[in-house]
Amino acid sequence: MRVDLQRPRGTFDVLPPQGERIEAMRRLAFERAWRYGFRYIETPVFEQSGVFARVGETTDIVQHERYRFVDAGGIDLTLRPEGTAAVARLYVEHGLANGPQPVKLFYWAPMFRRERPEAGRFRQHTQFGAELYGSERPEADAEVILLATDLVEALGLTDPVVRVNSLGCPVCRPRYREALTAFYRSRAAALCHDCRERLDTNPLRLLDCKVDVDLKAEAPDIADYWCSDCRVHFERLTGLLEGAGRRVRRDPQLVRGLDYYTRTVFEVGHPSLGEGVALFGGGRYDGLTAGFDGPPVPAVGFGMGVERILSAVPDFAAPPIPAVYVAALDELRDEAFRWARTLRQAGVAAEVDLMGRSLKAQMKEAARRAGWVLILGAREWEAGQVTLRNLADGTQEVLELEGALDAVRARVGL
Repeated sequence: MRVDLQRPRGTFDVLPPQGERIEAMRRLAFERAWRYGFRYIETPVFEQSGVFARVGETTDIVQHERYRFVDAGGIDLTLRPEGTAAVARLYVEHGLANGPQPVKLFYWAPMFRRERPEAGRFRQHTQFGAELYGSERPEADAEVILLATDLVEALGLTDPVVRVNSLGCPVCRPRYREALTAFYRSRAAALCHDCRERLDTNPLRLLDCKVDVDLKAEAPDIADYWCSDCRVHFERLTGLLEGAGRRVRRDPQLVRGLDYYTRTVFEVGHPSLGEGVALFGGGRYDGLTAGFDGPPVPAVGFGMGVERILSAVPDFAAPPIPAVYVAALDELRDEAFRWARTLRQAGVAAEVDLMGRSLKAQMKEAARRAGWVLILGAREWEAGQVTLRNLADGTQEVLELEGALDAVRARVGL
């Protein structure tokens, strides 16, 4: 195929059985979200560019990674690079602050970031996220984290590790910002190029640097600057998570990459992935709604990349569909087609030959596509019977046509 017709760099096609794995995870994610009382929403794939500028002018998303364009009407638009800002816009625009609180929302949606393609990182990916608005209490943070870790466990990563920190609040964070800036300014000559720029624009992001690792270890700890409210909030949150059976570690260098976070930030990992490797993360973003001309509502949430999660659980597979393949001699092809239709209408996944294969070839195809095969043979059909064979163990039984549909449904577990 010509290069100019191939899929764009940094994207991917989904083929079987990966498609079934994605759908199985989606169903698990929806079911877990509903258990916690979250409701499904969707926002547009593109928004006015000002929406995503609210995540912070100094963030990588805004500075380097947006797919931004001006449409034919002169509107400045951006393909959605993350979910939280769009949900905050939705919350304000639809007046959800005027209703009962908290408001619990979740989404399953594609995201677009012009990142450098590498293993597990794509320019388009699917994200499952949940956002809880209206509560500033640590119980809200704990509920969001438990929803996310419950899903991870359901996918096969038992006993995940929650790394958590608090970035403080408007009362105590300014003092820490001053101390951190002073620490790094005295060592400015040793900083990488990006960190020298961050020193004046967003010093907390210095702790997110992957180059100046040794300096981070010596930097001031924000816990020494927490106000009493932030300390109580953090201790209550970690107590709730540990009481729910979760492994919790405080990471003093955890800041996350977006400017809207306040107090709680967290990442979830697993021992099988290595120390410090994050599957996904989230945190609290009290007041983000004020940037959309709404009231400053407390909120907390997370976003997890579906492809990233599935790459970490290679043994997770979609449950097999108990499909029935209807095989028949040439003279009974029309009957086979009708039987496949009848089975599907009764809730049974069914396949039928579409290639004009012989009965022997249909049996081979059935072994590839189904767990059962319903055989329409000449003598059996003349006697008002069909044969149902279990392809897993080779056992079979002859069924009377009257009652055969109910018998097939019962054998495949419906």
